[in-house]
Amino acid sequence: MGQITYVKSASQLICMDGEGGPRTGRGMSRLGIIASGSVVIEDGIIVFAGSDALAEQYLSRRQSEAEIVDARGKVVTPGLVDPHTHAIFAGSRENELELRLQGVKYIDILKRGGGILNTARSTREAAEEELVRQSRLRLDRFLLHGVTTIEAKSGYGLTVQDELKQLRAARALNELHPIDVVPTFMGAHAVPEEYRNNPEGYVDLVVNEMLPAVAEYGLAEYCDVFCEQGVFNTAQSRRILEAAGGLGFKLKLHADEIAEGFGGAELAAELGAVSAEHLLKASAEGVQALAKSGTVAVLLPGTALFLMERPAAARSMIEAGVPVALSTDCNPGSSPTVSMPFILSAACLTMRMTPAEVLTASTINAAYAIGRGEKIGSIEIGKQGDLVLFDADNYRQLPYYYGMNLVHTVIKKGRVVVKGGVLVDG
Repeated sequence: MGQITYVKSASQLICMDGEGGPRTGRGMSRLGIIASGSVVIEDGIIVFAGSDALAEQYLSRRQSEAEIVDARGKVVTPGLVDPHTHAIFAGSRENELELRLQGVKYIDILKRGGGILNTARSTREAAEEELVRQSRLRLDRFLLHGVTTIEAKSGYGLTVQDELKQLRAARALNELHPIDVVPTFMGAHAVPEEYRNNPEGYVDLVVNEMLPAVAEYGLAEYCDVFCEQGVFNTAQSRRILEAAGGLGFKLKLHADEIAEGFGGAELAAELGAVSAEHLLKASAEGVQALAKSGTVAVLLPGTALFLMERPAAARSMIEAGVPVALSTDCNPGSSPTVSMPFILSAACLTMRMTPAEVLTASTINAAYAIGRGEKIGSIEIGKQGDLVLFDADNYRQLPYYYGMNLVHTVIKKGRVVVKGGVLVDG
């Protein structure tokens, strides 16, 4: 018989079950709540989710074999999923906050050799073991905030060997840490200083050397490009993504963050990208294209807040039928946070998403944004046993108490990894 974890008597069990795909429109408000609910996980897989009474019947004489997790007075949700991070890096950029407060724009900091290029220098200098060490501490903090799966992009190496180093670090962390790490190659994150006067030469490097090397070693599942004014134009982005698709990578796109009408959302939809991300300046035509293609819009309200920019038009996207997900955009410059609970609050307060919508956007829709919707993101029989227990009476309190971490217990693949807000050893 397998290892059994019995999560018992939740005030509210938020199942997110029954839709069979990412939620859109009114579907984003359907949470599948069971009052006084229980979950049974066996060998890391959910085998029961339902009422307390039915759980007792289900376990019958086997209850003595189970590790019981008391969920009385708590809200239980699927493990939070963060579908857009740059969490594998070295160094820090706190000086840039003061520059922005003085009115210097993010893209101008990049043009001066700061921003992404600053982190690229630190990441190039760091040994692979040091990169793993620094990033592992970051993943610990994610876990304490209820995140059980993240996507992690490269893009701070900007050379063949340093991009491979970042992706190897991501693979090592996936093996070492309870959090599942989904790797994305993003060599087209910025044009490095050595190619400042030859951006097309750098695109050639990405297409002809980086992508084939990443594919050869099987280090990434996705390819992403920073499609933006002053970074990579739509023609360059198309060339990189089409080459990536030809090598078997699934596609993502940093789109329409800075310049109005740049066309990133339209390009993501045309190429069938799994997700388009940022979208602060997406056009109405771009939003309609995303709705038609089914591409998930990954919105990053913490980034807009930290850069003091207008947030993405989440309400327009939801009303248009775009599946919306949320993410921290954890990175050292424009969103240095690991707190998905804060992102839920920010999405409510700055984008007028409802508490139900932000929960959907950070669980099942976020799972589909990284191609994991059939495995995680909801509490359903056959899915991975990833759960979060929040110290809250009902789900509306989760974004309401902004800036607070209400995570009490985190369960990953049926194993308790955070208890009482503290990491569990082993």
